[in-house]
Amino acid sequence: MSDQAVRDNAEARRFEIWVGGEPAGYAKYQWMDGDLAITHTEIDDRFEGQGLGSALARSVLDSLRESGTKVLPYCPFLRSYIDRHPEYLDLVPADRRERFRLPA
Repeated sequence: MSDQAVRDNAEARRFEIWVGGEPAGYAKYQWMDGDLAITHTEIDDRFEGQGLGSALARSVLDSLRESGTKVLPYCPFLRSYIDRHPEYLDLVPADRRERFRLPA
């Protein structure tokens, strides 16, 4: 889907994915000792099955990499995404990976 954008809505503490000018989903977060804990990801039912969850995860993780921020994937979807895409594993602090059942 080409007409999509991911935005950090810091006031609501969530990254939002927009499609065609309307909100399609989000990833909620909170700061924990300088790391960003992603706690929940949700895609609106109207947009299910379009790969937007993965697009949101990829965009969020790329943004965190660019800013040098570490991620704590409390959200099962995001944790699973990182497990399937090991190129993002380095964003999870090595001493916290076991807690998330990710490879050391």
